Order: sequence, then structure tokens, then C-alpha cells
Amino acid sequence: MGPNTNTNTNTTGRNTIVTAPSRKDRLRPLELLVLSGIIAVFMGVVVFVSTRELGLGFIFLGIAFIVSLMTLAMLALSAKPDAAEKSDLSEQDHLDDNRPDRPLGH
Repeated sequence: MGPNTNTNTNTTGRNTIVTAPSRKDRLRPLELLVLSGIIAVFMGVVVFVSTRELGLGFIFLGIAFIVSLMTLAMLALSAKPDAAEKSDLSEQDHLDDNRPDRPLGH
């Protein structure tokens, strides 16, 4: 086992292998928030400079933040996994093949 793995005993008494998320996986939500913030600040500044109304600039900043965050999150969900992610998912699927209470054919 690698340095980022732990063996835990779950409630049924079976040992399960738990891998710690990589640094890239842990920072992914922060990347989405920062990028959405940059887009939102840009939109807020553009609206403020063009209208000279601070309140309207903040309103558009908030709207742009929410819309860009939702758009980036949906795009991140729709991305196809690479070979490393596919092998990790396959490993997780076949990790508990000997469990008798697991439904078959799914």
C-alpha cells in the first residue's frame, strides 16, 4: 500500500482501504471559487464603470459569481475521467467483490 492509504474496519467488521485525497483533489474546490471570484469582480467592475452605480455593480458581481460558479462546477462534472481516475474507480468497484450483501448485476 502507498503512503496515502489507510486500512479501516467498518461497522460490519470488514477491512476497507481508504485513500487520502491528493493535494490536487483537495484544492480543486478552491480553484473553482477563485476563478468564479475573478470573473465576478471583472463583471462587477465593468458594470460599475459603465453605469457609475455602486449598488448595481455589487448586484452584478453577486449574480456573476453564482452563475460562473455553477457553470464551472457543471463543466467539471461533465469532464471525462483520465486513465488514472478510471483505474481508481475500477479498483474501488472491485474492492468489495466478495461481499455477499452486494447486489449483483449493477
